[in-house]
Amino acid sequence: QVQLTESGGGLVQAGGSLQLACAASGSPFPINAMGWYRQAPGQKRDLVAVWRSGDIKTYKDVVKGRFTISREITGNRVTLEMNNLKPEDTAVYFCGAGQSGLEYWGKGTLVTVSS
Repeated sequence: QVQLTESGGGLVQAGGSLQLACAASGSPFPINAMGWYRQAPGQKRDLVAVWRSGDIKTYKDVVKGRFTISREITGNRVTLEMNNLKPEDTAVYFCGAGQSGLEYWGKGTLVTVSS
């Protein structure tokens, strides 16, 4: 059973930075996709950034230039560097991972950006 452990959420002022991290364990297959979705109160879960095998990175338009997703060469771990945070980035951030898509999910970590 694939387990995902997220860390790095918290409270930050607008303009500040946070780094989220996610580690996957227990996978019997190669993990070819890891990424982050987020869900704000009353909103649907929405893509933030995804890394795919071949170092292909996809970003939500509103975070391009501010967020950077990176996959560690060794181990099933991905980080999300978030800079110039805005109040509208406030949400629960969920890490996903899988062999061909984001098939497994973590419990989420809360990011709160104060104005």
